[in-house]
Amino acid sequence: MRLVVLLPRVPYPIEKGDKLRAYNFIRELSQYHEIYLFAIAETKVKQESINNLKQFCKDVHVAPISKMNILLNMTKAFFQGLPLQIGFYTSPKIKNDFNNYIDKVKPDQIFCQLIRVAEYVKNLDIPKTIDIQDTMSLNIKRNIKTLQAFLRPIYKIEAKRLQKYECDIFEKFDNKILISQPDRDAYPHSDRAEIKIIPNGVDFDFFHPILDAQKVNDVVFTGNMGYIPNIDASIFLVKDILPIVKEKYPDVKFVIAGANPPKKLRKLASDNVIVTGWVEDIRNCYATAKVFIAPMRIGTGLQNKLLEAMAMKIPCITTPLANEALCAKTKENILVAKSKDDLAAHIITLLENKEYADKLADNAYRFVTKSYSWEQAGVMLNDLIINTVKK
Repeated sequence: MRLVVLLPRVPYPIEKGDKLRAYNFIRELSQYHEIYLFAIAETKVKQESINNLKQFCKDVHVAPISKMNILLNMTKAFFQGLPLQIGFYTSPKIKNDFNNYIDKVKPDQIFCQLIRVAEYVKNLDIPKTIDIQDTMSLNIKRNIKTLQAFLRPIYKIEAKRLQKYECDIFEKFDNKILISQPDRDAYPHSDRAEIKIIPNGVDFDFFHPILDAQKVNDVVFTGNMGYIPNIDASIFLVKDILPIVKEKYPDVKFVIAGANPPKKLRKLASDNVIVTGWVEDIRNCYATAKVFIAPMRIGTGLQNKLLEAMAMKIPCITTPLANEALCAKTKENILVAKSKDDLAAHIITLLENKEYADKLADNAYRFVTKSYSWEQAGVMLNDLIINTVKK
């Protein structure tokens, strides 16, 4: 069938979790359908990105949106009582462009990612699926406590509006999907059980064990470092966990790797801490680590970083919040703790006991290869799409 895929971002290059999921869904769905990609872009898109996507897509249409339009649209959304997240990505010009694209392609179905683009499709009389991905209102609520005081009232309003919007658009889509069970349990609609859980996967051809890598770094944390939950986790790691580990290992090396680290993260760099910024091949950061840690205290959804580290046979540590979505067995596939003292103790245990660390990594590898693959996710999504019954 002809499937239009609507995204709030061009999904390549992959430096964010939503891009990773969108890119792999497109790749998997292209085996079954003709894909027509319509993506909004806040920045200039390189031709190499378009070319990469064209290997899976019949057509790639990029709709640019300027900073001025974003500001105007967010202002309009605020006074209309809509979430700013919706205003950011909703443009009258792009809506007209998208409607013309639909008229030209005449798709059998529409697949869109995130509620950010729901305004473009919610009233179209075409079978449609929305990948909600995470419960955004919950994510915003959890972020509030980490913000400066003057921002908290704005985020509280945003969380309340998002919760209402998540309810309002629920009935507008034939299929709704989320990444994890905890996000479905938190979704603010009485019929949340209708939402299908389709987890993320791992590209095992790309993320695989590199057994001859030199373990030059003790502890590594990766992610998009412009993302509030990753910023919070990095500060927690360096300010609270590192000093405890240093008492045992004064020369311990921590690496914080990922794009867009703000100034307050770059300032964490020291003799014990490396803040890399953008990394061309993130596998090098995993492969050179003795231990991987994801000390998440806020945020929602499944942590791709944990899946990737497990796929590369790196022993992993995380918090109950992150493992709630991952569903790995504690002390068998992963070590889990909440407090700084217990997380530091887990790091020391894995640095001291290589045999146990290797066993944990081997178990994690078997767990992730069995439970998380993009092929499995693609089959689940395709089954949902082809069996769509128009309401």
